[in-house]
Amino acid sequence: MISSDVRSLSFRLSRNVFPLLALAAGALLAAGCVVTRQSEPKRTAVEQLLLSNAADDALSEIDLSSLNGKAVHLEEKYFDSEDKMYVLGAIRELISAAGGKLAAKPEDAEVIVEARSGALSIDSGSSLVGIPEMPVPIPLSGTVVSPEVPFYKADRQFGVARIALLAYDAKNRQHLLSTGAKPGYSHHHYFRILGFIKWTSTSLPEKKR
Repeated sequence: MISSDVRSLSFRLSRNVFPLLALAAGALLAAGCVVTRQSEPKRTAVEQLLLSNAADDALSEIDLSSLNGKAVHLEEKYFDSEDKMYVLGAIRELISAAGGKLAAKPEDAEVIVEARSGALSIDSGSSLVGIPEMPVPIPLSGTVVSPEVPFYKADRQFGVARIALLAYDAKNRQHLLSTGAKPGYSHHHYFRILGFIKWTSTSLPEKKR
């Protein structure tokens, strides 16, 4: 037989231990939910890479070998797009690689090259086979959003560029070269099946591993 003193001691211990165990479990759960905030730029690396790779793809179709040995000034005022400075720098490199001598001022140039952009942006879309997020009304508590349950999900991003160059004589303004609008493309797609089978299809060298 268990004495009343032993039963009383067991009751007091259980009464004290259970709150301690609950407190310890709560502390562990809280520690597991801690999120460390990090400072990040407003634009993602994938977005920037999609634009720059699409621009590089468009410029790879342009031949400026006729500018070899000539002093060339790049006119920037007709070019306006996202990541403008990167693209203009890439055009300057293209001129230099073709043998052109970059001139800082138009009066020092034999040839003026004007750059223009028809497009430099990103199209994106997603498709889902499964149960999407949806609001669920809770009586007396408002509305909560149920989690997405994907069987198959695809997030697709396409970078598109359209760049053209015009070259003319700096002195008499005579037409020398038109490249026409050259298109460029890039893509980065992310796929998931059952939430845990994941893979990526990308044209971005920096994202291929």
